[in-house]
Amino acid sequence: MLEGNRVSRISVRGFAVASATAVTAVGAVTGVASGSTGQPSLDAEATANDTTLLADIPAGQQAQVQTASLTQQADAQAIAADASAKKDAEEAARKQAAADAVAKQKAAQAAEEAAKARKEAEAKASRDATRDVSSFPVQSSYSVAQIQAMARQMVGAGQFQCFSNIVDHESSWNYRAVNASSGAYGLFQALPGSKMSSVGADWQTNPATQIKWGLNYMNSRYGSPCEAWSFWQANHWY
Repeated sequence: MLEGNRVSRISVRGFAVASATAVTAVGAVTGVASGSTGQPSLDAEATANDTTLLADIPAGQQAQVQTASLTQQADAQAIAADASAKKDAEEAARKQAAADAVAKQKAAQAAEEAAKARKEAEAKASRDATRDVSSFPVQSSYSVAQIQAMARQMVGAGQFQCFSNIVDHESSWNYRAVNASSGAYGLFQALPGSKMSSVGADWQTNPATQIKWGLNYMNSRYGSPCEAWSFWQANHWY
């Protein structure tokens, strides 16, 4: 093997230079053995000479290359960490939203049940608080204020406003009101008015009798005066 063709440094390309040198050396030996006086392959030498060797790169540039590589690795790791954190945050937000929705649903359900229980209690109180018609003295005529005072004593406080709203719209508290076209009569415009006789024979002249009949009707048909008023608002009749 020729001394002048021996590789003394390792190239960046690994064994490429060593291989090229070896080919050159073999060619030289073969030439000697055959009597050829030719020189080693110029192409092989050019390949070896053109290869950039790690030792040829200045130490400062080597550090820059290594630093750039580490920076790229750090950037890639940071991007991966950000993506993972974003995914975790989105998952946590989704779970929290689901929990909030369940909590709101339970709160709404509890509020609905509480409202229903309150209405039932008010309706029961209204029925329990009803005074007997006979407890009111019979008069030849009654003012609106007197009739409303009777109603307040016969209808529970929690239901009175709803009760009053219906009477306001039906008769304006006129216990002798008559609908000229249908014949509906009294505070509640009962049709026919004679159905109020189920409470008392004086249904035409005694507002207390009419109030008792109207309250019984609202409680039996709708559950309470407020439920009756809700229906009236939606249909303009009850």
